[in-house]
Amino acid sequence: MEIIERIVERAKGNRQRIVLPEATEERTLRAADKVLADGVADIILIGSPEEISRLAEAWGLTHIGKATIVNPLDSPKSEEYAALLAELRKNKGMTIEQARELVKNPLYYGCMIIKTGDADGQISGALSTTAETLRPALQIIKTKPGITCVSGAMLLITQQPQYGENGVLVVGDVAVTPVPDADQLAQIAVCTADTARAVAGIDNPRVAMLSFSTKGSAQHEVVDKVVEATRLAKERRPELEIDGELQADAALVPAIGEKKAPGSHIAGHANVLIYPNLEVGNISYKLVQRLGGATAIGPVLQGIAKPVNDLSRGCSVEDIYYLVAITACQAMDAK
Repeated sequence: MEIIERIVERAKGNRQRIVLPEATEERTLRAADKVLADGVADIILIGSPEEISRLAEAWGLTHIGKATIVNPLDSPKSEEYAALLAELRKNKGMTIEQARELVKNPLYYGCMIIKTGDADGQISGALSTTAETLRPALQIIKTKPGITCVSGAMLLITQQPQYGENGVLVVGDVAVTPVPDADQLAQIAVCTADTARAVAGIDNPRVAMLSFSTKGSAQHEVVDKVVEATRLAKERRPELEIDGELQADAALVPAIGEKKAPGSHIAGHANVLIYPNLEVGNISYKLVQRLGGATAIGPVLQGIAKPVNDLSRGCSVEDIYYLVAITACQAMDAK
């Protein structure tokens, strides 16, 4: 698949340091071995070096020796990380004793590596829930300047090259914020445009703010929210090509866009779609995936200052491999 190959090649061209805190999980370790064999990224594994080596030998993984392996239980950095974590969370009442316990958790330890500049991104979720993945990221790495909500973008690769960017669309939010207000929706729009550039390689994101109305064809408070979000997104990023509110067909089909929104540069030509809420977004991408035969890649978490991504617990080795490459591309963009 051409876009995936481009993502992997870009990652190879500027290798980033990606933390895999679930290092003894079989799919994760197999994916790490393939990443290292192919030179996609430099890998930091968190866990017991002896156990990781034993598992790698048992599973016939011959490249794990190229990884950096760190054990929080005996690392000389653990006390430094605990002190920094306690400082970061002192307003929440965290004590040094509590911080020492937390840095024993690989997900927290990995985020501390990123916070101190010794890694560029992290991936977990093969064993952990989304909440367990996000909590340390938000407490330690925090969100990007000006961003207060985290969201999830999905790459949809369709068999319809007349839509989006040669059949590729980036859509959000599909994963995190259930009912965004206008300001949050504007943030999601800006972040999804950034993901389109960094991950999908879309140099000129054209963002459509979706609704059941096009340019005042229907009146409702939820339409008003999309209109206000469009205005706020333009304020945040004046150079961004964005328009709304647009119905999905007006956003994607040139003839319909010209008829429903004459004069709009986005209508009929959108390659980034912003859903008005998570319910619509999650349902829509799954319908396109299952009924339309599109390939869905993601979700890619966005809005965090350094990339931390979440896997499905049903993920494959291939899913982890590709998410390492995606996270590496995000990390390049974050620098």
